[in-house]
Amino acid sequence: MNSFVGWAFKTAREKKKMPENRLLQISDLIDWIPIRKRLDEMYKNKTEKGGRPNLDVIVMFKILILQQWYGLSDLEVERQIADRLSFMEFLGYPDPFPDSRTIWLFRERMAKTGMNKIVWAELQRQLDAMGLKVKRGTIQDATFIEADPGSSKKPRGDEAKTRRSKDGTWAKKGDEIHFGYKLHQKTDIDYGLMREIETTTASLHDSQVDLSVENEVVLRDRGYFGVKAKGVDFTMKRRTTEKPLGNLDKERNRLISKLRAPGERPHAVLKRVFDSGRVFVTTVKRVGVKMMVAAFTFNLYQLCTLKKANII
Repeated sequence: MNSFVGWAFKTAREKKKMPENRLLQISDLIDWIPIRKRLDEMYKNKTEKGGRPNLDVIVMFKILILQQWYGLSDLEVERQIADRLSFMEFLGYPDPFPDSRTIWLFRERMAKTGMNKIVWAELQRQLDAMGLKVKRGTIQDATFIEADPGSSKKPRGDEAKTRRSKDGTWAKKGDEIHFGYKLHQKTDIDYGLMREIETTTASLHDSQVDLSVENEVVLRDRGYFGVKAKGVDFTMKRRTTEKPLGNLDKERNRLISKLRAPGERPHAVLKRVFDSGRVFVTTVKRVGVKMMVAAFTFNLYQLCTLKKANII
């Protein structure tokens, strides 16, 4: 920002000497240049409705990170960018500030082009380049992402005209009933980073999504029992009417459960720290973008932890 206002903001920030936090640390943790190149690819067709945003694509993507980090709507993040010095510093003091419509269009373009998957792949490439490759294995798990079921009298699917979910479905787990979507994710055992994600509707069973790869150890709970993984399969066994669990199977389950425990942390951070356990967008593709940004943000959050521990 070259304006007097930008200079005033920077001066105020320096005088205030606010303590550093994770938000202000993450800008230097990864290389944003390759991500910029990927995001720029969305705008080769300048005649597409919505046009190129006035702001830099990295600024726009960082705004999505702010939304997930603080659980903000498009309108609220627009207001807070103009109000919070830490937000402006993280974004590089953009001028002008984006409005909520520009933010929505950027996220929508990512959903339509599938750019969220490309950006995610670039992050994984950078994690490997940092020496954080999967070593001992991974943990696969899934969690529900709640959505608004709306009124049963209103149409769903392509006929839905409100924010009522078009692709969300009902699912039951134990005594709990959920409506919305499901985030399937794979976390590496050594560094606690999310290495693969997939977003589906809530009714799709966990076992129908296999994120493992050949020759890679994958730990899974009883929900995946009966479905073979592509990787080296360490799935907890489940008792059946024909075959109760023996002592060896029980001990095996106990050991797998202990090793799987760190795999619950990403879900806890996403829902309790980032407030990403509920969405108001209406399709699997749109939820997929939000979940990718949430997982991207979690990995930045985790990289701060690894840096503090002198692992990177």
